[in-house]
Amino acid sequence: MKKSRFHSFLTPLHSFLAFLRWSAVALLLTLLALDFAFPPPLPKARDTSTLVVARDGTPLRAFADRDGVWRYPATPESVSPLYLQALLSYEDRWFWRHPGVNPWALLRAGGQWLRGGRIVSGGSTLTMQVARLLDPHSRTPWGKAKQLLRALQLEAHLSKAEILTLYLQRAPFGGTIEGVEAASWAYLGKPAARLSQAEAALLAVLPQSPSRLRPDRHPQAAQRARDKVLGRMQALGVWSAEEVADARIEPVVARSLQSPMSAALLAERLRRDQPGQARIESTIAPGLQRTLEERVAAYFSQLPERTSAALLVVDNASMEALAYVGSVSFGDKARLGHVDMVQAWRSPGSTLKPFLYALALDDGLIHSESLLIDAPQSFGGYRPGNFDAAFNGPVGAATALRLSLNVPAVDLLERVGPARFSARLANSGVELKYPRGASPNLALILGGTGARLEDLVGAFAALNRQGLSGRVRYTPADAGADRRLMSAGAAWITRDILESNPRPGYGTGTFDTGSRPRVAWKTGTSYGFRDAWAIGSTRRYTVGVWVGRPDGTPLPGQYGAVTALPLMFEVIDSLPRARGDSVPHPPPANVAETEICWPLGLPPEPGAPQLCQRRMKAWTLDGVVPPTFAERDARLWSAGRLRFDVDTATGLRLSADCARPHQARSTEIARWPALASPWLPAQHRLASRLPALSPDCAADGREAAEELRIEGLNDNARLARAPGSAHGVRLQLRALGTDSRVQWLLDGRWIAETRGAQAFQRDFAETGEHQLTALADSGAWTRVRFAVLR
Repeated sequence: MKKSRFHSFLTPLHSFLAFLRWSAVALLLTLLALDFAFPPPLPKARDTSTLVVARDGTPLRAFADRDGVWRYPATPESVSPLYLQALLSYEDRWFWRHPGVNPWALLRAGGQWLRGGRIVSGGSTLTMQVARLLDPHSRTPWGKAKQLLRALQLEAHLSKAEILTLYLQRAPFGGTIEGVEAASWAYLGKPAARLSQAEAALLAVLPQSPSRLRPDRHPQAAQRARDKVLGRMQALGVWSAEEVADARIEPVVARSLQSPMSAALLAERLRRDQPGQARIESTIAPGLQRTLEERVAAYFSQLPERTSAALLVVDNASMEALAYVGSVSFGDKARLGHVDMVQAWRSPGSTLKPFLYALALDDGLIHSESLLIDAPQSFGGYRPGNFDAAFNGPVGAATALRLSLNVPAVDLLERVGPARFSARLANSGVELKYPRGASPNLALILGGTGARLEDLVGAFAALNRQGLSGRVRYTPADAGADRRLMSAGAAWITRDILESNPRPGYGTGTFDTGSRPRVAWKTGTSYGFRDAWAIGSTRRYTVGVWVGRPDGTPLPGQYGAVTALPLMFEVIDSLPRARGDSVPHPPPANVAETEICWPLGLPPEPGAPQLCQRRMKAWTLDGVVPPTFAERDARLWSAGRLRFDVDTATGLRLSADCARPHQARSTEIARWPALASPWLPAQHRLASRLPALSPDCAADGREAAEELRIEGLNDNARLARAPGSAHGVRLQLRALGTDSRVQWLLDGRWIAETRGAQAFQRDFAETGEHQLTALADSGAWTRVRFAVLR
């Protein structure tokens, strides 16, 4: 009987328990179905803003999300522990324990509301606040229920740390500022990792009423709210009374809201290269970047409209960019400030010349004092001139590079080969851009191509990196790309040549230059004054400056040495220095100083002193001492040793066919290139002249083939302008004695070109003493001296 009663009692109990189990399963399935049908609105990558920061974490530029909100990345590990203490103690002490909803807090808040008729304290947890931020709801019972369910949903999907991270990044702080990191920079100008206790309390309470408590607009209200948090922290024993008392003394001072805008064009570039990244770390040094942005803006503020500039500073050891100024002013529409000129294709002017000389050194074509001729020359119809239209005659390779002479550079490029030179640059990271259908030609060394500032800076760094060029790195994650541009020895010689070039306004050994870093520098100006360049490399840094108009229109009167170079030196002098920056590098083992002689370019021979007309010290590479280049025109006397016989009694030259026997001895002379003759002193021309042929000997074909004479102007003439004449002294001139092309030079500067006996007319208005030179392609030349009276 009793057993039957017991069974009758268990049966409904089992049924009830089964009902509960199935109800729980049904509820769980329902929740899962609802969760699947209404997933939590977690942020997508496209919903995030992007922050580009400097190497120390300082924001450079922030990009708002698609809703225009500024939000910086933040995590519990990246913010100050003081802030986390204030936030959790004031907002949600049980955050790490509750399941997303705190029933006791809700009951307490409800009871306070029933007793007082108003909200005294909120019952929302941080999880519930995150739920409201992600999925806003109305202030109705249904809205509150929705918030509770979303909070539980978040707890099921995310860890506590992930929920806290969402709050740190999305809590409202006034205006379009969200998240503690953005608020800390916007209001306090510092990272959230370095908050004081007073600042932590302020930012902890600000999201409660971001409009009413904004410290930039309502500092008194913000201070009262902050002090309330400080009182709570003391009451809970989280912070001591002394700490809270010190924090209360600190005033609430906030900056006006402003988005960071430093290295704006680089930031835009990095964001474009790394889409969807919330935080992008760059290599930029923030203090240096701000200083140079201000300096560039001030330096070029007086230049004409539409003028811009670019500046790049790179650390040679790491090839990391420390400063990147893509335009004079990013927001200046008149100056086209939105165009990034660091990566724009522009004519490089003469900035490629150091690489050409280094390649010629590696090829064994030249040493540092190889004799080159700066005179009017034709290279297959291409006739380059110098920037100032003057010519210098015979010059050493080092001088030709320092003075950036065009004719020697074109001569050297023809011997190296334009295609090979262009390919060598491309292999080392300097891509050159040519017009459609064009190929490398001799004009490229004078700027007849396109290059980018960042590539040129990477190549110039090779001068202080043992000949290795490098790709400029803008983020720590960027891969290095070191490539061999020149040998270490060629880099050392080229750098020494460029470092020996004194700064404009300073001579060698000038006061106050000894403590400054040694700079291997080069300027460049493109055709038509469209681009002005200055690039310099020190032991630690390489700096490049470009000035011009992004639309390619000319900027008359602005060229590298005047417009870009002063700023480059200002920047270099402002960079951090180290001991030894002003001390020359010792030469590598394969670089030696060798005494050489002109015109042969070879070491002197003790037994033939007449072959050495000018002695000098030259840097040679790998023991190679190349001779002076032979002349291209077979009709010209080749520079080099010329051996012949002379009569021992008379000193007259003998040929192979003489009428009578002679007592002969063999001798030789060193000949200068024919085109150098107009610039040679008399003793050098005399030393290179063949002795007269003995009268009884037949001609041997070694005499000069042509002898020029200028018609229309006598030597030592004194000229005066005709009374009442509106122009200078007008002369009609021609060169007699040649059928070839003739270049006319006035005081070393080119003024005209004729062919054969063709005449030309010119007004000579320049008063004073002058020299007029006629120089034929055959090497024949003549000169007259005259004066134009006042």
